[in-house]
Amino acid sequence: MNLRPAVPADAPEILALIQELAEYEELRDLCIATQADIEREVFGPNSVVQVVMAEVDGVVAGFALYFFNFSTFLGRRGIYLEDLFVRPAYRGQGIGKALLLKLKDIAIEAGYGRVEWAVLDWNTPSIEFYKALGARPLDEWTTFRLALT
Repeated sequence: MNLRPAVPADAPEILALIQELAEYEELRDLCIATQADIEREVFGPNSVVQVVMAEVDGVVAGFALYFFNFSTFLGRRGIYLEDLFVRPAYRGQGIGKALLLKLKDIAIEAGYGRVEWAVLDWNTPSIEFYKALGARPLDEWTTFRLALT
């Protein structure tokens, strides 16, 4: 397995992974991102998004897409993991764990305070996976969204 930062040539593969994740989450109808969106927002000059690609034998097996946030309580930046996805054929090989540990290492090296993410409440396999890695749910918080589109 190889973990590496995404490069602009990865834009089509990143979009495909996002679409596969949307299928898995039964939210494909909400996934309207285009390759041009990925090229602009991930690789454009004003990008705040980072992507780690996971490869097995030169084939993309998964990815982690993240950006930086800030905790006023900690007074430090953090990482917000927007998407973590491993293709079904590659699950159970430690790729998801490696991606999360890579983000943890990035955060530690930069002196950040935490890594956070959200998971759908029905996604029991992912919830159990995260708990096994030592993550804890923040059940006392409710996520809100003000949709603009």
